Amino acid sequence: MKSIRLHAPGDLRLHEEPFPVADQGELLVHVTAVGICGSDLHWFGEAGIGDAKLLQPLVLGHESAGVIAEGPQKGVRVAVDPAVPCQECEFCRQGAPNLCTHLRFAGHGLEDGALREYLTWPAGSLYPLPDALSDADGAMLEPLGVAIHAVDLGKLKAGSTVGVFGAGPIGLLVQQLAHISGAQAIYVTDVLSHRLEAALRLGATKAILATQESEVPEIMAATGGRGVDVAFEVAGENEAVEAAIYSVKPGGRVILAGIPADDRTSFPASVARRKGLTIKLVRRMKCTYPRAIRLVESGKVDVRSLVSHTFPLERAPDAFAVAAQREGLKVIITP
Repeated sequence: MKSIRLHAPGDLRLHEEPFPVADQGELLVHVTAVGICGSDLHWFGEAGIGDAKLLQPLVLGHESAGVIAEGPQKGVRVAVDPAVPCQECEFCRQGAPNLCTHLRFAGHGLEDGALREYLTWPAGSLYPLPDALSDADGAMLEPLGVAIHAVDLGKLKAGSTVGVFGAGPIGLLVQQLAHISGAQAIYVTDVLSHRLEAALRLGATKAILATQESEVPEIMAATGGRGVDVAFEVAGENEAVEAAIYSVKPGGRVILAGIPADDRTSFPASVARRKGLTIKLVRRMKCTYPRAIRLVESGKVDVRSLVSHTFPLERAPDAFAVAAQREGLKVIITP
């Protein structure tokens, strides 16, 4: 079978490899769609993410869907949850598997991901897809799950005002979830105009080009000088973190979902302290796949329009180049 492995920064190579063999409790999946995530771009550009570094040629890809290829469930289309918790540690037992101390995660460290024709994965981490969802929709359930977890941390209330700082795919999903959670006004910022156009199409109250001169003043003016109730930073840039801190009301919440390239997050401590802010960081997701499937199947969340480019596996380097240049929204690879 064919696979794509990362050997060094920017060095993706096509390999011919043996088919994987399913262990007990696993199923063989023919991969049909893989999304390129911002964290994949960190691996691609920096050969690592945070304190995790490339130790051997790695198959990237953790947003994926496919078809079970053998056994009694052969032919069943599934979304693949990339996180496999141990189910035994303190945090798993407390219902926080995203904090598992022995977590396996596809496309990270030594765990090969989905940019290959076939993978084997635990049956309990495969979620059957309803007919209404395409394979690409199935791959989009992973970023939607992250957005769901972020909004859960934000504890939105009906009538809230929300700021979303970063209008990439996860930011646009946070925006949609804030809307169906009852947000009264949603202000979305980004440095790219085509992402702001997508935010307006998906119902943002106001889309603001992110600059130091206008971003915060526009939000404060729109909220009557009060600031937003909850601010979601989904850009991975300290400028966005700072804008979120300045734009949220005293006593408000700031949810940090972005991953900074230099593994550092900074903000003006005096402002955050004076406002008495609650700041929370998003660690992947927390048992969200069933909810994500229902939201997409019901039409309450639109993931399909976020897919802007599709490439075959052999053109994975081109796909990563497009994603790295932020030319569209979500880039999908179809093994």
